[in-house]
Amino acid sequence: MANTASARKRIRTNARRHNRNVMVRSALKTLVKKSAQSVNAKNEASKESLAAALKALDQAAAKGIIHKNQAARRKSRLVRRFNIANGIGTRTTVQ
Repeated sequence: MANTASARKRIRTNARRHNRNVMVRSALKTLVKKSAQSVNAKNEASKESLAAALKALDQAAAKGIIHKNQAARRKSRLVRRFNIANGIGTRTTVQ
């Protein structure tokens, strides 16, 4: 158990940040999954869902919730899926 007031405050702060990070990561997973599904289904809304997912990934990376390289990697995979679905790119190792 923490002995000093600053240590007690740090525990409370960490708990608040952890809860926020879990919430943002969950929303991020949902956005990325919906974007991937709409791209695979070739929906009309796939471009909008892709833009929303890319924006959310950038925001999460900017806030330090996910690492910037992880955000870049996930954005690259999403855009590559979108391009392949629309006949812009070629299929390589994307799943």
